[in-house]
Amino acid sequence: MVPKDKKLAFTVYLYLGAMFITSLVVSNLIFQKFFYWKPFGDVSIFGANLFEISVGILPYPITFLITDLISEIYGKKKANQIVTAGIFASFFSMGIVLLADNVPAVTYSPVNNEVFSRVFALSPIAVLASMLAYLFAQYVDIAIYHFWKRLTKGKHLWLRNNFSTFLSQFIDTFTVVGLLCLFKVLPWDMFYGLVISGFLFKVLIAFLDTPFLYFFVYLLRKRFGLKIGEEINLEA
Repeated sequence: MVPKDKKLAFTVYLYLGAMFITSLVVSNLIFQKFFYWKPFGDVSIFGANLFEISVGILPYPITFLITDLISEIYGKKKANQIVTAGIFASFFSMGIVLLADNVPAVTYSPVNNEVFSRVFALSPIAVLASMLAYLFAQYVDIAIYHFWKRLTKGKHLWLRNNFSTFLSQFIDTFTVVGLLCLFKVLPWDMFYGLVISGFLFKVLIAFLDTPFLYFFVYLLRKRFGLKIGEEINLEA
């Protein structure tokens, strides 16, 4: 690869990483708001209404799409590096939020202490549960993705994209809801309903993002002259 192309490849990787980290950090900042989406009407599963979920779930599928794209074009090592950087950024941002929450507001502040705490003072247990689940799920996603990539010799992109995402999203949902119930942030009687509802939503989004993965992989392969299964080595 010529130096000009390698510089462009690094720039693309950098911007993908920026999108990944932003999506991850934002999901932890906004998760306290819940919304509903009822494409199938009023359906409840084990006492939990289907698709009544946190808005924090909205950026999560983007992170899995980006790691799959990085895995396909740049390889397993670069995908894992982005995940590790995302974890660091998340904890760093949470530290800043906690510091800001403990700084007293002046009397003329548009946002007072109570409002700020109510919106941004995140539960440490909730954040820890989210991060543990995310870390485990992302590394599993990348490992399974490359297992299927080796097994299919770089073919059947849809297979590794969906199979890796389905399992990792189940792990993520099961782990985070389980930890929240274990630490009594959520009641146990909502466990099964929240796991199934969250997992089904993520599966649906994973199906919808497959065409986008094909599109971006096609563009990058064409631009950098990559064969099926071939990866860009940024360190060479």
